[in-house]
Amino acid sequence: MHLADLNWMDVERYLERDRRIILVTGATEQHGYLSLLTDIKVPQAIAGVLAEREGVLVAPPLNFGCSAYFMEYPGTITLTAPTFGLVLGEIVRSLARHGFRGFLVLNGHGGNARPAVLDALQAEFPGLRSTWYNWWQGEATRQIGEYVKHKPNHANWLENFVFTRVADVPREIKPEPDLARLTEAGVSYRDVLGDGSYGGPYQMPEEIMARLFDGVVAEATALLRELQ
Repeated sequence: MHLADLNWMDVERYLERDRRIILVTGATEQHGYLSLLTDIKVPQAIAGVLAEREGVLVAPPLNFGCSAYFMEYPGTITLTAPTFGLVLGEIVRSLARHGFRGFLVLNGHGGNARPAVLDALQAEFPGLRSTWYNWWQGEATRQIGEYVKHKPNHANWLENFVFTRVADVPREIKPEPDLARLTEAGVSYRDVLGDGSYGGPYQMPEEIMARLFDGVVAEATALLRELQ
């Protein structure tokens, strides 16, 4: 269930049986040959499965995150960290005022950090709990990375799902960029990354990506159930 598909009376009835909600955070930023909204599309897909299986409500996604380092790539939209924390805090505060108490934040962007305001709100609203989940940092991703013997990274095979792909991707394996160059004066991320990928294969077989997705869904499901 998504808030966009409900009216206020539906939400009121939902709160009579469940006070959990899923929040999706990510970014609008370059992902090489993948969608600029990759960091939203992946956690949104995870949230969609959880909503269907667990019957938990999903809030509209926060499409913008902290991506200042990618501003050389057209289409990237960034927030400062204080602004990101302020906006997310206001979203949680609004929902908490209505009675929501269990917040699962499915985060899709490495530049976003869990803001301190989430902990502060626990004092403001007794019983409020929040869990922050970076989907690519769990055991499921680690195991798949070891299995395929390639490092999961930004804009490489890790994020190349059928629903994030918007162009043909190269077939070769990209060498890992020399990130140490970023310490040199006048050197930008675009100078170092080129097409935007952090290196490695651009794509894996669909069965591998399905295993990865199922694994992160299982991790997110366990975290959601802990909020009951």
